[in-house]
Amino acid sequence: MIPLHQLAPGAWSQVLGVFTDIDDTLTSDGAITPDALAALHGLSAAGLTVIAVTGRPVGWSEPFALSWPLRAIVAENGAVALLNQRGKLSKIYQQDEHRRATNFARLQRAAARVLQEVPGTMLARDSAGRETDIAIDHSEFTHLSEAQIEQVVAVMQDEGLNATVSSIHINGWIGEHDKWQGACWIARELLGIDLPADIDRWVYVGDSTNDQRMFEHFPHSVGVANIRRFEEQLRFKPRYVTAGERGAGFAEVAQRLLADHSANSPH
Repeated sequence: MIPLHQLAPGAWSQVLGVFTDIDDTLTSDGAITPDALAALHGLSAAGLTVIAVTGRPVGWSEPFALSWPLRAIVAENGAVALLNQRGKLSKIYQQDEHRRATNFARLQRAAARVLQEVPGTMLARDSAGRETDIAIDHSEFTHLSEAQIEQVVAVMQDEGLNATVSSIHINGWIGEHDKWQGACWIARELLGIDLPADIDRWVYVGDSTNDQRMFEHFPHSVGVANIRRFEEQLRFKPRYVTAGERGAGFAEVAQRLLADHSANSPH
């Protein structure tokens, strides 16, 4: 991972916007940091698009979709998106209603098995807002060891779920979607673009192992400094790393992008 300050001047002059994780990338202890919020407003004012892609539930995401200057939040690891259209939210899904209902029953059975078979586990406190996945808390309000986390992942996979580990939760879901696929989906639906073909014009910012698919695909990928907690577990690492952690790191990314954007704008 290359320190972000070593990025060549002008390298991001053609960038159109940012895809970003939320927890421990924009936030600290569950709340957005003032510098991260100011950075979001700065990017929006400059005409740069920002879309958040998170493992958090869609219900949890709604107030942030309304109050933060984002074009959209893709929640539950790509399954559902909230679009902010002039202060009014609309919700779109990748799976139809029947599939979601069928999957929901399977997910609840898998969650019950995790709680029964892995001592010390608990559902994430935001579970009531989840529609298409389940989440087990490992670092937000409780602490699980690496061995316990591996057990949870194994049970989820045994139940036929996809499983990924964020900085706070272990998420399980049914379907082919993930953060990368969800980003491609929302890029088509909202922006009318083919993200893989346009990938050089976007930055991704994240902080943990469930951002690996994004780090794999985005050449302009950045980890905020607290990603070093997961560095040894990352098969795909971000190209760059910030000096600051969490929201301070995101603000570094925004500052650099705005500088390149300003230098490239006609005066």
